[in-house]
Amino acid sequence: MSAIFEIFDLMLFAILGGIGLALIASPLGVFMVWQRQSYFGATLAHSALLGVSIALLLQTHLTITVVVISLLIAWGIYALSHTRQLSSDTLLGILAHSSLAIGLAMISLQNSVQIDITGYLFGDILSINETDLWLIALTGLLIVLFFLKNWQAMLNLTLNPELAQVEGTNVKKVQLQFVLLLAFMIALSMKMVGVLLVTSLLIIPAAAARRLSKTPEQMLGWCLVLGVSSVISGLWISYQYDIPTGPAIVIAATGFFLALLLKKQQG
Repeated sequence: MSAIFEIFDLMLFAILGGIGLALIASPLGVFMVWQRQSYFGATLAHSALLGVSIALLLQTHLTITVVVISLLIAWGIYALSHTRQLSSDTLLGILAHSSLAIGLAMISLQNSVQIDITGYLFGDILSINETDLWLIALTGLLIVLFFLKNWQAMLNLTLNPELAQVEGTNVKKVQLQFVLLLAFMIALSMKMVGVLLVTSLLIIPAAAARRLSKTPEQMLGWCLVLGVSSVISGLWISYQYDIPTGPAIVIAATGFFLALLLKKQQG
């Protein structure tokens, strides 16, 4: 029992931040899974490293700069996706790899700055501070307000965008707001699980929750439970076996998914 309290004292901000990110990731993750937007999330995650390189170059606040750059790139992806000159997967592939390459190149050219690139690629939840917690809380508030207003519209849009438009939903506005919220969340999560693993926090709990659910509301509820459980389990695995926290959280989430997958197949 004393070991549990010891972990809690050492990782208070990490636990609060991790649980907060799991909670705000869940409603976004379920719609990413429903709308098959996992590659879109991966593109935003890769572009977050460009925000890191710009923050180091301009010597600005890291988290805020990454958020701003991610929002701009999300808006750019949304705008370009409506030009129809390139297919969505081609556009996302170009942006994902080019932004990651430019970010890495900009970092390597800054000889006066000594950084551990592994921390940005795989995350460090123990570096979460009070400012990050406030940003997570702000993002959570924005997400709650968005889904209170647009839950049914998002469901309709997921099922049939044309029908949703006919029924009076401002499809472009709702889609853009969702994309910007997703970018905001990914930029914040980068600090926890890193550029290469951030999309997993959105997709894996939602995919696992889908196997337990018959309604959208049930899926959201199970996604919340599995997301928080993955964070707590990942922190415990990281503490016990001295492995990076980001991969540990993803391993825990994957474990839940595989357990549910096997259970369903056996059932």
